[in-house]
Amino acid sequence: MTHRDDQRKSGFFISFEGPEGVGKSTQLERLVEVLRARGHVVCQTREPGGTVLGEELRRLLKHLPAEDEPGPVAELLLITASRAQLVENVIEPALSRGEIVVCDRFADSTTVYQGCARGLDMKLIKALHTATVRGTWPDLTVVIDMDVKEGLRRGRLRQQEGDSPDRFEAESHSFHETVRQGFLELAREVPGRVQVISGKGSPDDVHERIMRVVDRALG
Repeated sequence: MTHRDDQRKSGFFISFEGPEGVGKSTQLERLVEVLRARGHVVCQTREPGGTVLGEELRRLLKHLPAEDEPGPVAELLLITASRAQLVENVIEPALSRGEIVVCDRFADSTTVYQGCARGLDMKLIKALHTATVRGTWPDLTVVIDMDVKEGLRRGRLRQQEGDSPDRFEAESHSFHETVRQGFLELAREVPGRVQVISGKGSPDDVHERIMRVVDRALG
């Protein structure tokens, strides 16, 4: 999980990670708005997704009927196929143009969800990272952390407002706890790149914490 090769890009790559219900996507949107207001060219994307192929794979991964949903290995391969397309067609070109790329989830989610929580072979996952990430790891990964019960409660509130849960959100409490601990362990393993931000308090509080970390990283 090394940083990208500096010879391959001149932009800056930020990813957002965290368990379900922590407000990750909302905070990403706020960051993008601030960066653009400051005059930065920002490429906003997500994973799985971000390309025509990736968005179709996202639909298959998240919303197939239970009887048709992919098994753990198929899930891993679909996600990494989406990543390969995203890195080659979107992320690397944007970075080479000097843009700031802000991505809603990236390869760390695969390490945590498919590796830690699904229990798939980490050697296989690392090999797929080598093939799909191609050295283009984020310069900064923001992990928003929150108690699992609170995150799931927020997720249920969204569902009451009309959002249907996807198959990851519908997993067990123990699955989500393993995901949370996986991200915290990742931050201990890669402390320079991965920064944990508390999701407690108001959205404004969380945003301020994120901006302090991002401003330091951007220098």
